[in-house]
Amino acid sequence: MIVQKLKKEFNDEYKKAELYYSILSVVNNLKLTDREIQLVAYTSIKGNITYANVREEFCKKYETSSPTINNIISKLKKLGIFIKKDGKVKVNPLIVLDFNKELLLQINLTDE
Repeated sequence: MIVQKLKKEFNDEYKKAELYYSILSVVNNLKLTDREIQLVAYTSIKGNITYANVREEFCKKYETSSPTINNIISKLKKLGIFIKKDGKVKVNPLIVLDFNKELLLQINLTDE
């Protein structure tokens, strides 16, 4: 077994979340776009992407539009990344983390 350790420091919880969801996308061959990863990261931190003020804030932060968000939400629901719970669109709780805390990832690449 080979062990390789990497360390990356962040000042921004959004950047940490984006990297985490990028890694999940690559390892699981999801082929998510940068904008899709940004929306997952943002939604994970905010708790949901249902309310107009949250969507507007995302649009300002990432210079995008509301129709773009709607298209991405639809795709991410089909993939099971987003779920609708209690009338709110949220990230699947299986992949939600607290990005204010230190995060240690272990990825095992094994033979079939």
